[in-house]
Amino acid sequence: MNLDAVISGAGVSAVGRRLGREPLGLTVDAVLAALTDAGLAPADVDGLATYPGAMDQPPGFSPVGVADVQDALRLELDWYAGGLESPGQLGAIVLAALAVHAGLARHVVCFRTVTESSAQGTRGRGAVMTRGEVGGFMQWLAPFGAPSAAVYAGMIAGRHFAEFGTTREQLAQIALTCRANASLNPEAVYRDPLPLDDYLAARMISEPLCLYDCDVPIDGSTAIVVSHPSAHADLRKPPVRIESVGTALRGRAVRDQWDDLTTFGLRDAAAMLWERTDLTPADVDVAQLYDGFSFMTLAWLEALGFCGRGEGGPFVEGGHRIARTGTLPINTGGGQLSAGRLHGFGHVREAARQLWGDAGAHQVPGRPAVAVVSNGGPSAGCLLLTTDR
Repeated sequence: MNLDAVISGAGVSAVGRRLGREPLGLTVDAVLAALTDAGLAPADVDGLATYPGAMDQPPGFSPVGVADVQDALRLELDWYAGGLESPGQLGAIVLAALAVHAGLARHVVCFRTVTESSAQGTRGRGAVMTRGEVGGFMQWLAPFGAPSAAVYAGMIAGRHFAEFGTTREQLAQIALTCRANASLNPEAVYRDPLPLDDYLAARMISEPLCLYDCDVPIDGSTAIVVSHPSAHADLRKPPVRIESVGTALRGRAVRDQWDDLTTFGLRDAAAMLWERTDLTPADVDVAQLYDGFSFMTLAWLEALGFCGRGEGGPFVEGGHRIARTGTLPINTGGGQLSAGRLHGFGHVREAARQLWGDAGAHQVPGRPAVAVVSNGGPSAGCLLLTTDR
């Protein structure tokens, strides 16, 4: 079943390190920018979705929820959603597409706001780590001083290195590619060149992941407008079609209990994506792959079928294949490793901009027609986006 849903607009607020701005102000800026991009007004919005909804902990992770935006813009909503348990961050966009398809709403604004950089202040990531009593999977990590996602991402990357011979020099190409793309993106946080020697000399965070393998906490908000295709005449530019979604969860959704410890839940979501379309990985022109850690991007390349299981290292070696001018350009705006951690929503906006042909200096040569977007690790989601075909 194909979804009757399109992406009609995308917007972003100011993005940066320690902006010190109110989270709701950033969110309103992003929402209004997305509506302007689509050629719509707040009065046109009848749906609102976010991930994971307003949360106090950890600080800055999700400071704005549906009710905040609805009240700030005086929106009259027929449908809304926001929750933590979903197929990754993109779950909000998938839910919006389902609502539009079902006729519950016509224009849904999906937003994601983070102020993690300001929340951390000058004390680094340790300032926002969980303290005190913990439950869930964290009860097995926190007592051993391992509360960070970098710890289990590093262990899974290490398993891939040991099982398939992946090297740091190979993995480095993801970070180097993101930095090269970011150098062309005026919105990116880090734009200076990143030589391989600097990458290899950077301090280790959780072996084999170094500083440059970890995404950049920032402040900012991103908004995506999901509309019904019948609204085409009301829109400012051709909409981007949501060709297929991947939301499957067929293994154990526990970080250390997957039958294949080199894949997280990516494998299941990716399999579902291709089960629902006649397109194949060979048709993809540009890939915006989640890079909370560089290894996640490599794992997505394998899960989505761009290379075989265990072949991610050789696939990215040298960086030529995944460069902006390569056969499979990835994270063309700089990704979360260099442009900043907008928690998956920035990848959706970048994919839409590439398909619209308005990505500026970091536009992929030619006119891409098919893009894949992914997010998440232990649980995951992915989207296949296309222009009219």
